[in-house]
Amino acid sequence: MKDADHILLAHGGGGKLSRDLIEKEIVARLYQNPAEDLPDAAELSLASNDIVFTTDSFVVSPTFFPGGNIGELCIYGTVNDVAVSGATPLYISLAFILEEGFDLSEFRTILDSIRAAADRCGVKIVTGDTKVVAAGQCDGIYINTAGIGLKIPGFELSPSKIQEGDAVLVSGTIGEHGLAVMCARNGIAIEHGPQSDSAPVHTLVNAVTDIADQIRFMRDPTRGGLSSVLNEIMENRETGILLNETALPLSPAGHSASEMLGLDPLHVASEGRVVAICSNDIADEILSRWSGIEEGVGATRIGTVIDKAGSVIIETSMGGRRLVDLPKGELLPRIC
Repeated sequence: MKDADHILLAHGGGGKLSRDLIEKEIVARLYQNPAEDLPDAAELSLASNDIVFTTDSFVVSPTFFPGGNIGELCIYGTVNDVAVSGATPLYISLAFILEEGFDLSEFRTILDSIRAAADRCGVKIVTGDTKVVAAGQCDGIYINTAGIGLKIPGFELSPSKIQEGDAVLVSGTIGEHGLAVMCARNGIAIEHGPQSDSAPVHTLVNAVTDIADQIRFMRDPTRGGLSSVLNEIMENRETGILLNETALPLSPAGHSASEMLGLDPLHVASEGRVVAICSNDIADEILSRWSGIEEGVGATRIGTVIDKAGSVIIETSMGGRRLVDLPKGELLPRIC
């Protein structure tokens, strides 16, 4: 192992190697002006006091997976949490925990992916931190983020606003991120197999701001997938949700992988999808707008809010019905 090609403990020691890592690798790749500092605390100017603030940590294994890597995932995941809260993402903090021996070329690729993803989302990385731990104390790289956005007028999202007859929409095929990570982790090679759906969703939110008052709820179905999101929002409610199994958007690759791995796609995470519950009157309009956007190709209606307190039910392709339960245990560990 050549010292010049890998992360060393000295990179976290605060000396010259630390300075070189931050200035020559991190700042040089993440900032348009390489001379720009990455401050310990950012000074932000916000036009409104109505802000949305989120934080997240990314420990996905493997670090690189079909369709993406931990770098773009950390940006999209943070942006999406802000966006589905009805806000415009603006600023992100970024902290790295690096393991001694981690390949510097892989770190550079991750940094370049972060920069490209931030540019795509129109967000600015305003502060950060870097720590190095001894070999065996971390699995290559972990990333922690925080995101700040400005609330978009008109969005007042809450499960309490959901009404009987509302439509349940999803912006594209489900479960592909979790399936792609699972296949990569277990060395399962599937020809034309699942690719991570990791992508930003702020464009989908921006497309419906003028009808925001008729959108009751939005969420990105990450860990636990659709089943977790829908069960969570229906808990202790007077209404329930009826899903249509034949309407669930599954790619051929996702369908094959889920059958091979014995996984229910409803339990598997997506990282670039929106689940929305809205007035039935605007459901077709939302789907029309989403379908015309790259991130919304495949958007479809998957269900309806019904008078069935607290339940999530699916009507199967055979005509029967079954409860959609929460996944038991840690179904897919470390998918984000």
